[in-house]
Amino acid sequence: MTSLPAPLSTALNLAAGGLPVLPLRPGKMPFGNCAACANNACGGRPNMKAPGPCACPRPCHAWAAATNDPTVVSSPAWTAAWSRAEAVAYHPGGAGVTVVDLDHQAAVTWARQTLPPTRTVATTRGEHWIYSGTLRSVNGVRDGVDLKSSMSYARWLGPGTGTMADLPDVVRALANKAPTTNRPYPRAVSMPVPAGGGECRHRSPAYLERGIAMAEQRITDAAGAIHTTVYRTFLAVLSAHGRCGCLTEAHIARLFAAAHARGESDRHCTEAWSNAQSALGM
Repeated sequence: MTSLPAPLSTALNLAAGGLPVLPLRPGKMPFGNCAACANNACGGRPNMKAPGPCACPRPCHAWAAATNDPTVVSSPAWTAAWSRAEAVAYHPGGAGVTVVDLDHQAAVTWARQTLPPTRTVATTRGEHWIYSGTLRSVNGVRDGVDLKSSMSYARWLGPGTGTMADLPDVVRALANKAPTTNRPYPRAVSMPVPAGGGECRHRSPAYLERGIAMAEQRITDAAGAIHTTVYRTFLAVLSAHGRCGCLTEAHIARLFAAAHARGESDRHCTEAWSNAQSALGM
């Protein structure tokens, strides 16, 4: 009997317990949409902002594809993704929980001093604090703190320890605070400009400017998981403009600023840029 890929085996166990799961490819990102679903051409899945008739059997649309249906999770289309998956994610909102994602030790210290104890899961750099109850997902509610619940996904890192508490008012208040658009960010771009050296395909500076402006708009108008949109936008920009030396720090800063305005942290932007470069062999 052929053994299941480890991520698929984990996913089936979680789905049996009612947790909506999805596969993550290397880089901790959901798998990209198939050709039929690219640019949301299918209309999106029913629980996205723009409900549509998507009947794609693949795990497209990131968090919106998460399911606890074992027939779907183990279907041929999903099995193909699981065979290339690096990790398992789940949709917190679909499971009726909120994850307070603490990115570093200072954030963990703040949580221990401010939030009521609850189920805790250790992460690479910090901890996930999991509460019963849902709210809107917001990145960067304070330094190193993201809220993941509706329209978001979290990596499965184990059941954790402790008893899950109800979602406290202090966390709800963080989600209801003013948008993070005006939150200050470093002016300097933390990612190096691609060295270039290839043949320039741009007809004029205006051609490049139009491409950067379209990329900014794509991030601004993102209707689904912002992490995925930022990564795919960075990938498209680097694919089109990253090998000829045309990109400057100013261009990259504009892309990061657009992502920041949607609540993305510097860490998420840096990871998305690095993952895009790695995917293109740069």
